[in-house]
Amino acid sequence: MRYSCVYEITFQLILCHLLASVAEHSLPTSKNTHSHWYIDELAEEGPCNIKTYKYTDLSQDEFLAVYAYQNPVIITYDEKWNQVFQRECSRESMMEKYGQKVIRLSSANTHSYIKRDVTLQYYVDEVLRPQDINTLGNETFYWFGDNNHTEWRELFDLYKQPHVFLPGKEGMYSFGMAGAGTGVPFHWHGPGFGEVVYGRKRWFLFPPEKTPHFNPDKTTLHWLYNDYFHIPPSDKPLECTLKPGQVIYFPDRWWHATLNLDTSVFISTFLG
Repeated sequence: MRYSCVYEITFQLILCHLLASVAEHSLPTSKNTHSHWYIDELAEEGPCNIKTYKYTDLSQDEFLAVYAYQNPVIITYDEKWNQVFQRECSRESMMEKYGQKVIRLSSANTHSYIKRDVTLQYYVDEVLRPQDINTLGNETFYWFGDNNHTEWRELFDLYKQPHVFLPGKEGMYSFGMAGAGTGVPFHWHGPGFGEVVYGRKRWFLFPPEKTPHFNPDKTTLHWLYNDYFHIPPSDKPLECTLKPGQVIYFPDRWWHATLNLDTSVFISTFLG
């Protein structure tokens, strides 16, 4: 009887520990400092070695001379710049107005070749979760881009683009949201801007001539924990964590990978 009681108490302690561990790593529902989008940080912000300007300090002439064709740059706007757009991107507003809209999810690997269509409500309720570091990128789905611009025009019309631009280029929006720890592995395409509306997004960039070492089917989170810290200091990427109100510009053909540190809402403007 004595040993039975000991085993029972030990089992209860183990069970309590496991339940506490599950609760600790479950998606929070009570932390709502980002307009009721979840916060569940799985990685740190890291350093920022990309030149950052307050938007009033970066002129169009300097942007064209120094950054447009050769260097990434980060621009910080005041809270009023996209205040209306941000308000419309809150969880409550998105669910009320767009919950039943069908969105297209993409696999979170370099080529994003697998697609799934679900309603926004289903995505938020069933899919929008923190990334499991052991899940492959081609098995992870989240919403970034593939937007029907006619259906989303009411929202997109509220967005105020960055004050600098590339002459002769038109912007195409890519809007989405994703859970903590998700992101897209290294890839490249034409130039563009990326902005965080809610949450935080960590960016990693390499110039076109410096191809990073990565597995296109592994997630950025996996790369961060298994490869990033082994990169010699002289070969580290340019990087920075964007917060709401900050915009990053990346030139043509620059390698870049992203990592959402919280549940994030974001919009990119691809220039073509």
